[in-house]
Amino acid sequence: MKVLDLKFIDSIATIGAEDWNRLAGIENPFTRYEFLWALETTGCVTGGTGWTPHHAAVYSGAEDDEPSQLVAIMPLYQKTNSYGEYVFDWSWASAYQNYGLNYYPKFVSTVPFTPSHGTRLFAANSVSKDDIAKLIFDKLKSKSESIEASSWHILFPTEEENKLFERIGIPARTACQFHWFNRGYTSFDDFLDTLNSRKRKNIRKERQKIAARGTRFETIAGASITAEHWNTFYQFYQSTYMMRGMQGYLSQDFFVELGQQMPEQLFMIVALEGESIIAAALFFRNSEKLFGRYWGSSQDYQFLHFETCYYQGQEYCIQQKLKSFDSGAQGEHKIQRGFEPIITYSNHWIANESFAQAINNFLDEERPHIERYQAEASSLLPFKKAGPSS
Repeated sequence: MKVLDLKFIDSIATIGAEDWNRLAGIENPFTRYEFLWALETTGCVTGGTGWTPHHAAVYSGAEDDEPSQLVAIMPLYQKTNSYGEYVFDWSWASAYQNYGLNYYPKFVSTVPFTPSHGTRLFAANSVSKDDIAKLIFDKLKSKSESIEASSWHILFPTEEENKLFERIGIPARTACQFHWFNRGYTSFDDFLDTLNSRKRKNIRKERQKIAARGTRFETIAGASITAEHWNTFYQFYQSTYMMRGMQGYLSQDFFVELGQQMPEQLFMIVALEGESIIAAALFFRNSEKLFGRYWGSSQDYQFLHFETCYYQGQEYCIQQKLKSFDSGAQGEHKIQRGFEPIITYSNHWIANESFAQAINNFLDEERPHIERYQAEASSLLPFKKAGPSS
C-alpha cells in the first residue's frame, strides 16, 4: 500500500533542479527551480529578510523498503513580516498586536516579491491534488501549534487551486490586477484601431513626445545582457525605491544569477539617448505570456515609464505572438492603455478561531466591493463600444 510522507525542506537545493522542475515545469519562470533557488542562494530569502524557506515536499512509497518518490511540492516560507507579498494583511497583524497576540511567525505559499498568479501546488498525476492539499494543511496546522504561528496564506494561486483550498477549509480572498490581452493584433496600430478616438490619439501623442526627444529603444536578449547592463539596470531599480525612502528587496547578485540560469526566459528593454542608457525594464516570458516586473531610470520625464514598461511590452507581445501581458500589481493608469481588470485570488487560514471568524466576515464583505471595482474599471476601458473581441 502506498503511503504519503510530508517533509518540510529548509532549502530548495535539497530537492534539486531535476526533481523540482519535473513537477513544477519551467513554463512559469517564477515557479521553476532556477528562480526560487536564485532567491535563496543570493540571500534574498532568509530569516534576516523575513522569508525563511520551509518548502513542502511529499513523498510516496510503500510500507516496505521500496524507495520513496517525490510526488508533490509546494513553495512555503516562514514569515516574520508581511513585506514583499502584495496581498496586504498589515491590518490583521495590527489587530493581533492590539490584543496582545503575535501575528508572526506565519506561513506563506507564494513566489517572494512576485505578485503574479500561477500554480502553487504541484503534484504528479499518480496522486490526488486534493489529498496532497489536505495533508499539507493538516501538517501545517500541527506545525503552527508547535511554533505558535498564526496562519497560513496561499497567495496568487490559480482559480482552480483557490477553489480547492476553499473546499478543504481555507477561506478565499479576491483582488484585482490589470492585464493586457493580444487579440491577434498584427501591429501596434492594429491594437490602437480598437480604441476610441480620444484614447487612441492620447497614446499616439505620448509616444510621439518620447520619439521627439530622440529616445530610442533596444531589446537585449537574456544571453546578451552584460555585466555593465546589469550594473546600470540595478542602479535604476534601486532608484525607484529610494525615491520612496525604501530599498529594493532584491540584490544585484540575484538578477545576475537569473541571467546565467534562465536567460531564455528574460530580456531587457533599454531606453537610450545617444549611446547612454537612461531607463531599463526587465521582462520575463513563457510560450504564451509576457511578464513585466522591474524597471528604473536615471531621468524622470513624462511618458518614459509608460513607453518603456507598457507600450514596448505590448509591441513585443504582438511581434512574438504572445497572448497576454501581466505587467504587475496595481496601476489604474493602465486602464486607458488597454489593460483589463482581472480577478486574482488568495486563501487564508487563521489559527485563532475568534480572529478567523472576524477575518472571514471581512473577506465576505470585501468580495462584492472587489467585484464592483472590477466592473467599474471595465467600464472605463478605452475600447470602442463593441469592446475587445474575444
